[in-house]
Amino acid sequence: MPVLPLDVNRSAATHRIELVSEKGVWGLRLALADVHGISEAEVARIEAGQPYSSLLDFWQRARPGKPAAERLAQVGALDAFGANRRDLLLHLSELHRAQRGAGARGGGGAQLPLGDGHRTGTVGLPDLNDAERLSAELGVLSMDVSRHLMGDHHAFLEELGALSAKRLREAGHGETVLVAGAKVATQTPPIRSGRRVVFTTLDDGTGLVDLAFFDDSHAACAHTVFHSWLLLVRGVVQRRGPRSLSVVGSAAWNLAELAELRRTGGLDAVAARLAEVPEAEEEGAPPGDGRRIQLPTGYEMNPWADLQPAGEGVPTGRKLWHQSPGSAG
Repeated sequence: MPVLPLDVNRSAATHRIELVSEKGVWGLRLALADVHGISEAEVARIEAGQPYSSLLDFWQRARPGKPAAERLAQVGALDAFGANRRDLLLHLSELHRAQRGAGARGGGGAQLPLGDGHRTGTVGLPDLNDAERLSAELGVLSMDVSRHLMGDHHAFLEELGALSAKRLREAGHGETVLVAGAKVATQTPPIRSGRRVVFTTLDDGTGLVDLAFFDDSHAACAHTVFHSWLLLVRGVVQRRGPRSLSVVGSAAWNLAELAELRRTGGLDAVAARLAEVPEAEEEGAPPGDGRRIQLPTGYEMNPWADLQPAGEGVPTGRKLWHQSPGSAG
């Protein structure tokens, strides 16, 4: 199902389904409430005033605050009014300035170069590029809408021989693979043995990859897994049934750092980084040795334990990635 962008003339307070073609294709229209920092009152006024004929009409009748209006412009919700997104941001600043200067008269329509009264005139500023649009979507909506953020890394991952989530389905049990993606979930549930297992899910645009990092890999991997958003992981495929597949991780790298290393030092520099032996795996250094926290009660605590009490601060789902509210162990 296609995801339809935010649009002040079509989006409602909540997500809704729209028919997008006569062939019976339906799409999911993003909700106004997805915008970071927008108030319920602003959402209600925007929805109640639909449709709007121009940017000036939207400004006068929906009466959005300047921050909310700018965020709407950044993610394309005002594209229907003409002009590019950077021009629209300048127009909004001018409207806000004119409104503050005119007081109750508001509006400031004379300041806007409107062509036929419906389309906002262009100022000539360069439009937001693809990277800026993606950054705005992640900052304003906490999700990537126009394109997957992993799209910029596909060529690099092919050079490394990494398997996509789609191709991973064909990998055999026990096969060592490289996988990569954006971290969408991390969980560290307590288990009976007292050892922690870090479960992580990556999204690479073709599907999801489920990863498990057991106790013997934590010293080498846990810091990267918890503190990086884009990950490259080496691990072994585990199959427990026709549709049950995961990768047991043994090494992890920050993909963004590797991509920068590829740009500055070339593929050979990346290969050298991947070939480095993690500190905890060096000869004579047992995994996790000296890394456990000794409590006064005599108990040991895993350094990667989640200290947040169970049931508090449950993720809202508005973030692209989140951490499990698991208990300490």
